[in-house]
Amino acid sequence: MKNNLDKIDHIAIQVDNIKDSVNWYLKNFKCEEIYSDDSWAFLKFSNMKLALVTNTQHPPHFAILDDKINLKQKNVVEHRDKSISKYIKDLDGNFLELIKYND
Repeated sequence: MKNNLDKIDHIAIQVDNIKDSVNWYLKNFKCEEIYSDDSWAFLKFSNMKLALVTNTQHPPHFAILDDKINLKQKNVVEHRDKSISKYIKDLDGNFLELIKYND
């Protein structure tokens, strides 16, 4: 029997300057820029994505894909790319983002 484990979509780390950090990652690693602006950026690696966020926009977190999430649920928000998500905390206070992408 195949085990259907949940999938981590991305890890988000806080940085001081989005543009400088994007340039540093692109220079030092084999990754691609998916999106960036002044408040956050998304970089694609072969096995997952890395979000670079400012401390005023998002907490450091990791995101798990969740197909059951919908906009009718409490605290679910729609993002610029039309994905939807909500933040929860684990037992130790770490932030997790439950996220769903709409094709």
